[in-house]
Amino acid sequence: MAAILAIENGKIILEKQKRFPNGEVLEIPAGTLEKGEKPILCAFREFKEETGYEAKKMIPLIKFHPSISFSTEIVNCFVALQIKKVSEQKLEEYENISIVKIGFKKVLKMIKQGEITDSKTICAVLAYAAKKIN
Repeated sequence: MAAILAIENGKIILEKQKRFPNGEVLEIPAGTLEKGEKPILCAFREFKEETGYEAKKMIPLIKFHPSISFSTEIVNCFVALQIKKVSEQKLEEYENISIVKIGFKKVLKMIKQGEITDSKTICAVLAYAAKKIN
């Protein structure tokens, strides 16, 4: 999986969508790698499909195992740089995603208060804060 942390004018681009059984959640854009696809290429593709934005650069941020005790899944998180809205979303039939932009400090507060519970979003935001990537 590739996950993308994108910040525009100090606000993180998040997706709002329903996730059974948890209801409506906020999370960063992400998607599954296609067979033979490199994580960075997946990040560029998924970011554009799910948000309508393009990034000129994707910088590796962190990778982690979300369920290390029973799964080999690895989530590769990237920071999208030099982003620009270029199109409408190109979603799959089953996807119903709204784009929400929330200030970085507010997202940190939402994580601390348990309002954002998605693991890839928490890992990416906290890793970014710790590394202070600009």
